[in-house]
Amino acid sequence: MQTASKKVINGWAMYDWANSVYNLVITSTIFPAYYEVVTKERTDAGGTSYVHFLGREFVNTSLYNYALAVAFLVVACMSPILSSIADYKGNKKKFMNFFLIMGSIACCGLFLFDNKSALSLGITCMIIACIGYWSSLVFYNSFLPEIAAPADRDRVSAKGFALGYIGSVILQVICFLFVMKPEWFGMNDDFLPARISFLLVGIWWFSFGQFSLSRLPKSIPAGEKNQKNIFTNGYKELAKVWSQLMQLSVLKRFLFAFFFYNMGVQTVMLAATLYGKSELHIPTSNLIISILIIQLIAVPGAFAISKLSSLIGNFKALMICVLVWIGICIAAYFIPANGIYQFYLLATVVGFVMGGIQSLSRSTYSKLMPVTKDTTSFFSFFDVTEKIAIVIGMFSFGYITELTGSQRSSVLALMTFFVIGLIGLFFALGKQKNLSALS
Repeated sequence: MQTASKKVINGWAMYDWANSVYNLVITSTIFPAYYEVVTKERTDAGGTSYVHFLGREFVNTSLYNYALAVAFLVVACMSPILSSIADYKGNKKKFMNFFLIMGSIACCGLFLFDNKSALSLGITCMIIACIGYWSSLVFYNSFLPEIAAPADRDRVSAKGFALGYIGSVILQVICFLFVMKPEWFGMNDDFLPARISFLLVGIWWFSFGQFSLSRLPKSIPAGEKNQKNIFTNGYKELAKVWSQLMQLSVLKRFLFAFFFYNMGVQTVMLAATLYGKSELHIPTSNLIISILIIQLIAVPGAFAISKLSSLIGNFKALMICVLVWIGICIAAYFIPANGIYQFYLLATVVGFVMGGIQSLSRSTYSKLMPVTKDTTSFFSFFDVTEKIAIVIGMFSFGYITELTGSQRSSVLALMTFFVIGLIGLFFALGKQKNLSALS
């Protein structure tokens, strides 16, 4: 196949520009810090904060982790059938549009989550936004093998991540000014700047998402037009994909490795801000600066690791990334409270490998896939693997925190996931010799 036109490639990559603001502002910076402040109902002698929700008292950071785990569980359960239907009908653009609208509206809804609102409002909008973001990515990712030739997929995938980091940083800087200099905009309410940031995320995501969709090609239906029961057909498609996966030994090994190392990567990324805020007592302004460092370093990092993979192969490059992540967990455990500059240094390392390991994992999977029209169904397996890993990772992080009273223990425990993932990549590498596309 030939790689699509520059217009299509740029349009595809622009969806990363559109939705990455959710990942930065809502997941990584302003909302976690805002949530941590708003949900402090009781603080014990050790500095751990608690909040009541659904008749039970939770550590507030653990409740945040549990809520995200629930959102990812919903995505993992429903995305396979939705994606197989999208492949069958050739309407993945409609599904992608539905979830981006749902997610962007939920982000706008967070504007109503102030210190006087019921906690359920913020938790509900947070869960819905998360579902919208990750569900739309199922369909977005599945366009990659349709618009890029195998030789170009590492480059195109990296371009998407790079645009995502650049776009999200632009809006983050705008939101940063609202939060840190509210007097410049005539704001006296301590909570209003953050809430306006959530509103801007929803507007940005929706607007640029529509631009991206306008440039993406229409998918070719994989199913027969006369099939009546589309849900039954969807499960049949999933069964067919599963049977194919079982015959692809390298792909099986890669998915096993990806399941574990990505469990660690995503949990670190989702929990990092609350860890810095409540465990290390890093001020909000310094947290935002550290996340901006991550985003800026991630751009050259994604391209550098893509270049590294072309020199030594995808699996070896991924193994190097996982080794760095193991070192990150060890360093995070030993960072002292108020260790701002150590946190900055760690953020620099995280940024370099964060974009690279995600981009390379996506393109590696697309190379290992067999030639098929059912690209969305295949990517749904990739997506489900990722989401179930996040569910386990977030529940584990929250539970260990409640059990030990410290998030440091949870961070150290994440090393286990990375080590298992590294072993899985080693065995996948043993089968890699027969795959010329990855040599």
